Amino acid sequence: MKAPRSGGGWKAIKYSLTLANKVGWWKLWKSMRTRNACKTCAVGMGGQKGGMVNEAGLFPEVCKKSFQAMAADMQPAVANDFFAKNNIDQLRAMSSRKLEYSGRLTQPLLLSPGEKHYKPISWDEAFDLVVERLKAAGPERTFYYASGRSSNEAGFLFQLMSRLMGTNFVNNCSFYCHQASGVGLGSSIGTGAGTLRLEDLDHTDLYILIGANPSSNHPRLMKAFMEIRRRGGKVIVVNPVKELGLVNFKVPSDVRSLLFGSSIASTYVQPHVGGDMALLIGLSKEVLERNAHDQAFIDAHTENFDAFKQQVTETSWDDIIAQSGVDRETIRNIADQYLSAKNVVIGWCMGITHHLHGTNSVQSIVNFSLLRGMVGRRKAGLMPIRGHSNVQGLGSVGVVPGMKQAMLERFEKQLGIKVPTTPGYDTMACMEASHRGEIDFAFCLGGNLFGSNPDTKYALEAMSRIKTVLYLSTTLNTGHVWGTGEETLILPVLPRDEEPEPTTQESMFSYVRMSDGGKSRFTGPRSEVSILAAIGQKLFAGDDRIDWKKLESHSAIQELIADLIPGYENMKETLQSHKEFHVTGRAVEEYNFPTESGKAKFHALPLPDLSVAENELRLITIRSEGQFNSVVYDEEDIYRGQERRDVILMNRADIDRLGLKPDQRVKVKSEAGEMPYILVREFDIRAGSALMYYPEANVLVPHTVDPLSKTPGFKSTRVTLEVEDVIPN
Repeated sequence: MKAPRSGGGWKAIKYSLTLANKVGWWKLWKSMRTRNACKTCAVGMGGQKGGMVNEAGLFPEVCKKSFQAMAADMQPAVANDFFAKNNIDQLRAMSSRKLEYSGRLTQPLLLSPGEKHYKPISWDEAFDLVVERLKAAGPERTFYYASGRSSNEAGFLFQLMSRLMGTNFVNNCSFYCHQASGVGLGSSIGTGAGTLRLEDLDHTDLYILIGANPSSNHPRLMKAFMEIRRRGGKVIVVNPVKELGLVNFKVPSDVRSLLFGSSIASTYVQPHVGGDMALLIGLSKEVLERNAHDQAFIDAHTENFDAFKQQVTETSWDDIIAQSGVDRETIRNIADQYLSAKNVVIGWCMGITHHLHGTNSVQSIVNFSLLRGMVGRRKAGLMPIRGHSNVQGLGSVGVVPGMKQAMLERFEKQLGIKVPTTPGYDTMACMEASHRGEIDFAFCLGGNLFGSNPDTKYALEAMSRIKTVLYLSTTLNTGHVWGTGEETLILPVLPRDEEPEPTTQESMFSYVRMSDGGKSRFTGPRSEVSILAAIGQKLFAGDDRIDWKKLESHSAIQELIADLIPGYENMKETLQSHKEFHVTGRAVEEYNFPTESGKAKFHALPLPDLSVAENELRLITIRSEGQFNSVVYDEEDIYRGQERRDVILMNRADIDRLGLKPDQRVKVKSEAGEMPYILVREFDIRAGSALMYYPEANVLVPHTVDPLSKTPGFKSTRVTLEVEDVIPN
C-alpha cells in the first residue's frame, strides 16, 4: 500500500467517522463528551473540563486513538458460547486484534489446571479462590503488576494490599517503557517526572524531539509542534527512521493545517540506532569548546560539572561521529540552533529509554540542558513523552518496588503499619523469579504482562511456571491465552467511563484529572476498586489495621491519597469541588531542584559499546499507527505504507549489501529467538538498522536489561537474516 504524503488529515477523520458508524454516531459522541480522562496516551484530555477538552480549555482535543479505545469498550459483550466453542489452542491461534474485538468480558472466567476451556464462575467463587491462593502463596511468592490504564484509587489499594501482605514485589508497566526516564531524571534533578506544564510549550522556540514518533503514538502533540513552527520556532527531530508524520502533519482540528498540511521538522537527523548518547555528548562538547555554556548558572545551581567536562573533553570527535553517525557539520548546526534559542524543550520517548544504556542517555539529555540552564525554570525544560494515560499516576501513588522516604514515613505514621523493608522486584525481576519457579501467584491489574515482555519464549516459560495468574481486564488479549499459569483467572472490570464513582488520573504534565465515571454498559463487570476492596476484606479478615469495607468508597481512598502521597495534598480540594490540579514540585521553578543539595547534578558518562558484526543489523521494535501499546486495532500501518505486520523494514543499501530483494522472505534471528517467513521491505531508515513490529518481534529481543532502570533493550537487538527457500501456505 502507498503511504500518504502527510500524517493526520482527512484519513484520520475518515477513520474516526468509520468507527462512529460502527458503534453509533450519537453514542460515540456522548461517550467522548463525558467528563472522563482519555483512555489512551498520557498527553491527557477530558476530565472535569469536559470530554475532548485539555487543561487549557481547548476543544476539540482528540485523536483517533481516543476513538479506538472508546469504540473497543463500546463493542458488544463476548458471546455466551464463545469460550465453549474456543479452547485455549484455538484462542492462541487468534491475532491480537481478533482477541481484542471478541467482545467485552462480563463474567469471571477460570482456566483450571489441565483444562482446555475457560469456564464462567460466580464472583463469590472467584473471590474465595483468589484469597485462598494468595494466602497459600504468601508474600515471598506473590508479585503485583499494574498497567497504566488503572486509576490512582485502584493503584493505591493495589500497592497497599501488597504492603499489608508483607511484600514489595509490586511494580507497574513503566519498567518496560519510561523507567529509564524516571531514574535518569531523578538522579540528575531530583524528580522523575517531566519538568513542564502544557502551557510552557506556548513559549518554546526550539523543541528537540529525540527517539519518539508522536505522530503515530501521541498525535495530539503534533498541534504543539505545528504552533511552534508557526510562530517562527524550530523543531529538531532526531530519529534513525524518517517518519512521515514528523515531516508533515495535517492537524484535523486546525483548518489551515488540515487543508495545506504543516511542516513539522525544521531539521531531521537520522543517527545510528543507539547513537543518541554519542550525539548528545558531541553537542555538549561543541558548546563547551565554544565556551558558550552558562558558567554562572552552573556554579550556582549544579554539581559535578568538572568531572562531566573532563569526560566530554576526553571523548574524541572521531569516536563521537563514528558512534552517533552524525557528521561534525550537523552537530555544529544543531548547536547553533540550541545556542540561539531562548526557551528550549527536549522531549523523548522509548527510542531513548529502550536501550541497555537508556538511563545514561536520559542523563546525557539533562547534561546538555543544564549547560544553558534550560531545566529548572518555566517555559523550558525536559519532557519524557509517556505512554499510558495513568502510568505516571501509578508511580505517584506507590505502585513501585521501593517507596520514597517521605511517603514511607506518612504511611507508617498515619496508618500505623510497618511497610516491608525487604528489597522489591521490578517487572523483569518478577519474570526471572517466575522462571526459577519461585512465584505461586501473579496479580495483574490490567494490561498485558506477557505481551509486553521481551524474549517471548522466556516469558512463556516463566508464566507457565506460576501456579495462579490473575488478570483484571475489560477485553481479551494475548496474555490471557499465552501468559497462563497452571491456573488462570480473569475478572472483568469496568473502564473509567463506566466507574460508579469518580476516579483520578495523572498526565505526563503532572496534571491530575477527575473522571466522573458513568453507567455500566453491561451487567457483570465490576470496578477495580470494588474488586480490590472485596478481596481485601476477605484476605485481611480479623486484621483491623485497614478498614477495607470503608475503602469501597473512592472518596475514602482519595482522602488517604491526599494525606499520604507527597504532591497530592490538593486532592482534598478536588474531593470538595472537583477542581483538578498539578502535582506540586514537578514543574521545577527558579532552579529550586528537589535534590538533597538543592542542585542539579551533571553525570560523567563514557560512550557505550554499540559494536555489531558486519552481517548484523540493529533491530528497533516499533508500534504502528493502528495500535496502542500492545493492543493492535488494525493490521495495516498507514503512515509507513504497510498493509501487514510480518515485515522487516530496511534501508535499500542494506538490502543490496546482504544480497536481498524487496518482498523476499527471510528468517530473522537473534540470540533470543527467530521469526520465519518475514517480508523484506525498503524504508527510509539509517543504514545498519531495521524495523519490526512490537509485540510480535518481542520473540527476538533478549531479556537483558539496563542495569540502572531494569528496562529491556527493545530498540537495540542485533539480528541476522537468512533467505527462506520455502513459501508458507
